[in-house]
Amino acid sequence: MPDVLAFAPQGIALVNAAIFLDSLRYKFTDHPKTQEIFGRLDAWAGSHGAQGVFSRRGVFSQYVIGTAELATSVLMLVGALVPSFSALMPLGAALSLALMSGAIGFHLFTPLGVDPNRDGGGLFRAACLVWLGSLFLVCVEAGEVIAFARAALA
Repeated sequence: MPDVLAFAPQGIALVNAAIFLDSLRYKFTDHPKTQEIFGRLDAWAGSHGAQGVFSRRGVFSQYVIGTAELATSVLMLVGALVPSFSALMPLGAALSLALMSGAIGFHLFTPLGVDPNRDGGGLFRAACLVWLGSLFLVCVEAGEVIAFARAALA
């Protein structure tokens, strides 16, 4: 059993990366569900004087968020699969934690809600799962980041 637990961080990183990578097909293809979600968020932001921030050219567009999710996935995959770059996994997890904190917050505190696609809240549940996995990775693997930073600065 201890041998299996030793690979839990890599398993969590792979699951998180898979969830992010799966979502990219929606964000990068202008899928109607993505348009609905980011359209609702942009309308909400516009009602607070920030029209356009979630639009296709906005600072929080589906493309910007998708690109950040892609970078996060690469960091976690390389960190999980290449031992000499293991410190990248918790760095990716920290970025993932930030992204999913934003996603969860927007689901909970805007008109978006937890079930914007009327599919039982799958998107929200996935965000919560990734958030929990990322929090675990950040906590368990923080020593890797510190060691990596010390080696880079030496």
